[in-house]
Amino acid sequence: MSTRILLVEDDPNLGTLLEEYLKLKGNYEVTLCTDGEEAIRAFHNQPFDLCILDVMMPKKDGFTVGREIRKSNPHIPIIFATAKSMMEDKTEGFTLGGDDYITKPFRIEELLLRIKALLKRTRSGPDDSTTEATVFQIGNYEFDYPSQVLRINGKEQKMSGKEAELLRLLCLHANRLLEREEALLTIWNNDNYFTGRSMDVFMSKLRKYLKEDPDVEILNVHGKGYRLVC
Repeated sequence: MSTRILLVEDDPNLGTLLEEYLKLKGNYEVTLCTDGEEAIRAFHNQPFDLCILDVMMPKKDGFTVGREIRKSNPHIPIIFATAKSMMEDKTEGFTLGGDDYITKPFRIEELLLRIKALLKRTRSGPDDSTTEATVFQIGNYEFDYPSQVLRINGKEQKMSGKEAELLRLLCLHANRLLEREEALLTIWNNDNYFTGRSMDVFMSKLRKYLKEDPDVEILNVHGKGYRLVC
């Protein structure tokens, strides 16, 4: 079945653009609403898999809509979209149960990546052995994700939280491409210049940690991302 998205955006031009893009590129079923009251009616009239809520809307703002949706369905993923960038707005969005927050103006490609990452997280059940894996074998290394420790030949390398998260993501994509934007949005929840530079630093550290096994390598895939080869 197709993924059904409730898109709530009071700017008709932007709303139509987002709707068409998500249908074309993501193959999603999209229901577009232009105000909060219309969104609530649509939500109660048909099932949805994810909601994208503009915050500044007539009749009912996005936070109010999100709060009402959460009362009916505590698990459905919600992304808030707004021109506001104040920290208190983001705090309010996450406090009432939002799963992600994107600030206008944003690239539509970024929104699509956020949708995919969010759906992937929320749809990974306890029986998904790949996404639930906590200990990984990387060549001659053993990577204990919960303990944030990398072991080889009786030696241990303690890792920071971000290093462990990034290595786990590489392990889940072992010998496959890990897109740069996916890594940034999954771990940093942002793909701007500064977080990109931060990730480059962490990648350099991971390469140093893994240098004792010549059969293990983190490759740069130019313009796309990384591949953990082992």
